[in-house]
Amino acid sequence: MRAFWGYFLLFAAAPLFGQSESPYRVEIDLSQQTAYLINGRRVVMQSPISSGRYGHLTSTGSFKVIEKERSHSSSIYGKIVDRYGRTIVADADVDMHVPAGCKFVPAPMPYFMRFHGSDGMHAGYLPGYPASHGCVRMPDQTAIAFYNAVEVGTPVTVFGRTPRTGGYSKFGPQPQRGFQWPWSRQPIGPQYEPQPRIYQSRPVYP
Repeated sequence: MRAFWGYFLLFAAAPLFGQSESPYRVEIDLSQQTAYLINGRRVVMQSPISSGRYGHLTSTGSFKVIEKERSHSSSIYGKIVDRYGRTIVADADVDMHVPAGCKFVPAPMPYFMRFHGSDGMHAGYLPGYPASHGCVRMPDQTAIAFYNAVEVGTPVTVFGRTPRTGGYSKFGPQPQRGFQWPWSRQPIGPQYEPQPRIYQSRPVYP
């Protein structure tokens, strides 16, 4: 019941916040892979996340929401599919060569909240460990709740150290390691996972 009222208050109050400065701020703890929606000194909601993996780490520091877009797609990353829609390259970028008869499909990033450069919070697949190109992925429900609560200008603080291999187990399954035969590899990239793993997220009260 608490979870219901937490979501209800966020959605009901969202239109009012659109007319004035949002009372919320967001804190993102990379070491715990958790995002917090905070009002004053009270954490009103927390969400599991999947932040940037090594090589594409999410930037730390103090930022503000600089853009909101409900139906956003990446301008850099995506996948390459053939004429039948089958995935040829799961983790592609716009600079990759696209074979004849194929096309590049940008990665969807619904409920996008940009806070630094190309980094932003958005709804996406959570494999249980840092896996993005720098963005902060959230489950659909909390991404929508955060999106409705924050406004352009809402403070966002990102802190902590992204966990390496030894820390992955606390957030979910280990990424696959070592050699894999080409035909055994998963042909679908994580941002397009058809049946994403569901993680609980809930309002938090003092």
